[in-house]
Amino acid sequence: MDFTPTEDRRMIGESLRRYLAEQYPIEHRNKVAYDGDFHDPAKWSELAELGILGALVTEADGGFGGAGFDITTVFEEMGRAICPEPMLGNLMALRLYAAHGEAGRIEAIVAGTQKAAFAFDESEAFGDLDEIAVTADGETLTGRKTVVYGGNSADFILVAARSAGGSLGLYEVAAGDAEVLPYAMIDGAGAAEVILDKTKARCLADDARAPIEAALDAGRVALCAEAVGAMDVLKAMTKDYLMQRQQFGRPIALFQALQHRLVDFSIEIEQARSITIHAAAKLDSDDTRARALATAQAKNLIGRAGKLVAEEAVQMHGGIGMTWEYAGSHYAKRLIMIDHQLGDTEDQLRTAMSLSDISEPA
Repeated sequence: MDFTPTEDRRMIGESLRRYLAEQYPIEHRNKVAYDGDFHDPAKWSELAELGILGALVTEADGGFGGAGFDITTVFEEMGRAICPEPMLGNLMALRLYAAHGEAGRIEAIVAGTQKAAFAFDESEAFGDLDEIAVTADGETLTGRKTVVYGGNSADFILVAARSAGGSLGLYEVAAGDAEVLPYAMIDGAGAAEVILDKTKARCLADDARAPIEAALDAGRVALCAEAVGAMDVLKAMTKDYLMQRQQFGRPIALFQALQHRLVDFSIEIEQARSITIHAAAKLDSDDTRARALATAQAKNLIGRAGKLVAEEAVQMHGGIGMTWEYAGSHYAKRLIMIDHQLGDTEDQLRTAMSLSDISEPA
């Protein structure tokens, strides 16, 4: 696949960057994330009008993008603004709707008139699809889903549940029919617990494991791109601070020890960017094993790089790096949270090892 951004991707990325810089500054972001409902409906509609949601879906499915690099273009810019809008949940839902020919639902989401989320994890499953216990009985679902990204604002929730035959099926639940308990995660983004008690559901597929795994991988690649965008901004903020902060009559950026530390985490960011490009290319591959391996490798490296960049940035800023008022602290918090979403570094390492036929050390 050609790694060179197409003109459409470049235009989407530039338009989204300008929009978020003007309409979603850090002050508005923090107000939405911590004082609001973790989501700004007016801004979501404007993002839809810009065509951002359409960029996540192929032309055949009602969008105009949908490739791995379209996803990373959008999410890198979302990461630069650490925007808390429910893009991740809608991305995974769109992939699942597309896999099952749900053109009407896709059209509504792309237009911004409806929102969706994907509920797959459970408190006892720890992200393992084999441990999912929510069950389908005819046209109803029973069980509980945890940490449903974007579930706080979704109109429809796609639920991974055990079908009568024991396979992993996919079901759609209207949010109003379930008990949805919304809350903010530690970084301000919205999520929800979803309680199902013989809740009415529409079956999209009795056996949907393959598209579910593909949707989760798309979400992981999106998170990797978001982290790259956030790390880029945090690096620039750190460099700017080092140039302004004076000690012994000169900027501390001239101190060699700090220069080396800045270079070290700059290298980590470039490695993170490279492996995200690799994972984005594999996302569209027909080789599901290669896709899963590249995604796990990228998510593992991103988790480690994000933690390093967050810690180094806070330390080089000194006390100000920990304050609520300083934007850098929110970027650091978001980077740490990204590691824990859709499988952390250890989980992704185990996945990569299993796909590489490498035994886990004793």
